[in-house]
Amino acid sequence: MTRYVLLLVTVVVPSVLVIPSAARDLHSQGRVATSPTDTAITSRRATRIADSVLALMTLEEKLGQLTQAPAGWGQTGPTVDAAGEQLVREGKLGSILSLWGADVTRRMQRVAVEESRLRIPLIFGYDVIHGMRTIFPVPLAMAATFDSAAAARAARIAAVEATAMGVHWTFAPMVDIARDARWGRIVEGAGEDPYLGSVMAIAQVRGYQGDNLRSPTALLATAKHFAAYGAAEAGRDYNVVSLSEHDLWNVYLPPFHAAVRAGVGSLMASFNEINGTPTHASDWLLTSVLRDQWRYRGMVVADWSGVWELMNHGIAADSLTAARRALRAGVDLEMSSALYRNTLSAEVRAGRFPLPVVDTAVHRILRVKAALGLFADPYRGVSIDRERREVLTPQHRAAAREIAREAIVLLTNNTVAGAPALPLLRRNLRSLAVIGALANDSAAPLGPWSGAGRKEDVVSVLAGVRNALPNVQINYAPGVPLDTVRVEGAVRTEGIAAAEQLARTADAVLLVLGESADMSGEGASRSSVELPGAQLQLAQAVVRAARSATPAKPVVVVLLGGRPLAVQWLADSASALVMSWLLGVEHGNALADVLLGDHAPSGKLPVTFPRVTGQVPIYYNHKNTGRPPVDRQKYTSNYIDASWTPLFPFGHGLSYATFNYANLRLSRDSLRGSDSVIVAVDVTNSGARAGTDVAQLYLRDDAASVTRPVRELRGFVRVPLQPGEMRTLRWRLGADDLAFHDRDMRRVVEPGTFTVWVGGSSAATLQGRFTVTGDVVVLAAPPPRFR
Repeated sequence: MTRYVLLLVTVVVPSVLVIPSAARDLHSQGRVATSPTDTAITSRRATRIADSVLALMTLEEKLGQLTQAPAGWGQTGPTVDAAGEQLVREGKLGSILSLWGADVTRRMQRVAVEESRLRIPLIFGYDVIHGMRTIFPVPLAMAATFDSAAAARAARIAAVEATAMGVHWTFAPMVDIARDARWGRIVEGAGEDPYLGSVMAIAQVRGYQGDNLRSPTALLATAKHFAAYGAAEAGRDYNVVSLSEHDLWNVYLPPFHAAVRAGVGSLMASFNEINGTPTHASDWLLTSVLRDQWRYRGMVVADWSGVWELMNHGIAADSLTAARRALRAGVDLEMSSALYRNTLSAEVRAGRFPLPVVDTAVHRILRVKAALGLFADPYRGVSIDRERREVLTPQHRAAAREIAREAIVLLTNNTVAGAPALPLLRRNLRSLAVIGALANDSAAPLGPWSGAGRKEDVVSVLAGVRNALPNVQINYAPGVPLDTVRVEGAVRTEGIAAAEQLARTADAVLLVLGESADMSGEGASRSSVELPGAQLQLAQAVVRAARSATPAKPVVVVLLGGRPLAVQWLADSASALVMSWLLGVEHGNALADVLLGDHAPSGKLPVTFPRVTGQVPIYYNHKNTGRPPVDRQKYTSNYIDASWTPLFPFGHGLSYATFNYANLRLSRDSLRGSDSVIVAVDVTNSGARAGTDVAQLYLRDDAASVTRPVRELRGFVRVPLQPGEMRTLRWRLGADDLAFHDRDMRRVVEPGTFTVWVGGSSAATLQGRFTVTGDVVVLAAPPPRFR
């Protein structure tokens, strides 16, 4: 079995063991202890209920349990039409998608448990991705916190709110590793690194599901999209994936395995193919790997029309063949299309499709429903009163603000008039110019997949700044539209003149640029990751106007968006550059807290920022080449028109404090492959104010039997330090940290030298080296043959 590892981090002053709780499972040998979800789904009680119900079901009722239909949208929200109600009444529908609200979910559940023959409860699923009504930072921004406890806390609050509104099941977390900023769905995951992705996956699974699936606040989680969907060619959504077996196992599968080991209740198949087989038809992936090797016992759901789309992929000539292939492969529940229900009944009766395959899938679904307690209490305590009481509470908003502050990344902070541009000092401000359409956009901070969020709940950037600066004159100009609408062949630039005038007269300028919510997410891939529309022209005009004023005015640029943006000019020209992502309902307040110095920024980039779009895909843990890149040396792996280096590396993020790393030492210079070594380093806050840094440890196998990345993240910890305070951090590196898949796909530790770096980003230079001696240590046999 593949193994994952998390480093043990010890803070010595004071002596405290710091192990992110959501990540402990990555350190264990083999499979972790059985999770509460595993126990609930495989319990005697759940199995007994599934056995007894299955024995009473007709074939049509069984196929109905394998079918999920989407809700419609009425005048007051999601609803189910008369035809859908009748399917429930006839036992031909096991699940409804995107139905939420205490009143409507209770009504539909009543139809299922009081008017159908067997009274099997429905399971209601919804995309609760980063909050239900209290919207938190989008997942990519959540990963920028490098804080698994924050991710678990946000997921727990989302679960409380979603279950109060009648939802049982969320299609989150998305744990796809994404290295291409053009892909719109990069916003939904934890970025480019499998280690960070695994830690965040565990945290969110446990946050959503809690300690007891039968609790009324437990929300069944889904790890998606299984697998490698983030490697879609050209960054185009729904596109094919071409990758090596090594990349699949070393990069794309680890977060899924981590989620499985954390007890995730369901997985969603991905739209892409792997090695010529769409995942909705891949018995190798869904059965050989997931169920046989990983011993997964939950259920697998299709993505929207994923079974039907097997015909478009060209591996099924008709809907019957598509249904047969998907169900045999291991897709238990069909989302939106109804090919199982519409095609397989006659096939089973004629003996052309095995009934045990149907029964196995139905049994899995019934076990999950039993584990959630739906047979005992189909309504799970849902009521209109509970919905009002538990949704968008002041406590939830406070948590959203606290977490949003951690996600903000300070990219640059230049000196202006002898002092850093940020934080802005209230006492020096009489007037502030806020420029940019996004500043006054209360919909953008919700991001894509915003649950039941409402823009009227959102504190915009402009509102947040006004809340924080009641005694400062704040003038606003929208500047230019975000879109790329062209009039007579030119991008729209009206509004630039007014913005320039505002920049000349204010004491400081806050320029808000980037992407709206609908520019990222599903179906929102971009061919360019530069600023959309005429925003760059706006920025150039505003900076020019501010610099020409007497005295010159600082221009702080805040970026909103759900992906890395190529903003070389802004990085070179702005007084300070801040990535605020899409932070949810408390976006404006959280941002004001950071800009004004009430909270020191601590976010780090979970993805690499390119200089230009032509660099993507770009990521820190790449392989070396026979001719490694060297700037301005032509015959190396380089560009002739741009640097090969990123604009900002993975893990980058500044603070108002200054952190120094020194005195890296190893407990031993050599060890055998089954031994461990302790890496220690001193980190000091040499600045004048308190702050938190994310200490990061990277590792490289210097020479191996197969090529290895130039460095890989192997541990991190958030370190709060007062001015002048020093702490010693310790990591223990063991066999799992050093292991990789060799030519025969065994997971091994090979003898040789290893280099380790510790610092505040993937560009850390403080390093040490140790040697592994002796024979190759085999940790795991090869996985099922790649097919």
